[in-house]
Amino acid sequence: MRALRRAAGSAIALTFCLIVLGAWVRATGSGLACPDWPTCYGHWLPLPGEIPASAGYSYFQVMLEWLHRLLAGVVLGPLVLLIGGLAWRARATNPRLPLHAAALVLLLLVQAGLGGLTVLDQNSPWSVALHLGTALLLFSMLWLIFERAAGAGQGAPVARPLPVLTWLLALATMVSAAVMTKSGASLACSTWPLCDGALLPELGAADVRLNFTHRLLAAATGLGTFALFLKLRAEPGMRRLAGCALAAMALEIALGGMVVVLAVPMWSGLLHQAFGVLTFALLSRLMWRAVAPASQTAEDPAHVRLSRA
Repeated sequence: MRALRRAAGSAIALTFCLIVLGAWVRATGSGLACPDWPTCYGHWLPLPGEIPASAGYSYFQVMLEWLHRLLAGVVLGPLVLLIGGLAWRARATNPRLPLHAAALVLLLLVQAGLGGLTVLDQNSPWSVALHLGTALLLFSMLWLIFERAAGAGQGAPVARPLPVLTWLLALATMVSAAVMTKSGASLACSTWPLCDGALLPELGAADVRLNFTHRLLAAATGLGTFALFLKLRAEPGMRRLAGCALAAMALEIALGGMVVVLAVPMWSGLLHQAFGVLTFALLSRLMWRAVAPASQTAEDPAHVRLSRA
């Protein structure tokens, strides 16, 4: 189980970097720097002389997109397959681990297909949002395997509404951010925290609706994270994690305001994305820890208290 946990931990770190790298690709307008897929200008490793002058992209942009593909396909892909093999070997200890690993492999295959779709569909907002959403699901599934490889939660899961709801809100917030950014609506609300100086702005324009929806989802996620902290702060195994999630969420909201105030400089946008992924990671881990075996919930008062969260 130790090897499985190490492999899952490595995949978690790599996936975090890939999602942030994907944000860098979008921020530099490099999403179509490799116009074909899975190759790039017909080559597995495009050299400077193989990029046509009419492409309209610098070699740096091409290599940024190429590096994103390389890490996803050549590093993360085999690592996920390794996790699948290790999970199968650990099936006697936890029979659910192979099922989790199978879901992880399926998500990886879907994610690879969506990566090609985003290129073929010219980086449309909906394809980029699907690509990011699937990456976040894969990221969360890695956290589940990481937690279960530690021997926690081997029985039938028990629902915990608040952690699951907060996780769903965080997922929706990040997907809405992708749609908003690719639609050019990042500054549709020109002030912060109010939208154009109003608590409820005029919603006739589509870009304002996108921006305002993202802000509402972010606010709801923030409130859910705060409620989680209040509910779980008395639990020794959850208090620190809930506190870290709340701190990351607070920084994420502040960075969101900075993006608007500073008119979306690249560094603030990347920081905003990085803290968003970090917050999502912490909420994922909280959710999987809060889903405990039914047998334990009947015996352990701490789990009974968690079921009310």
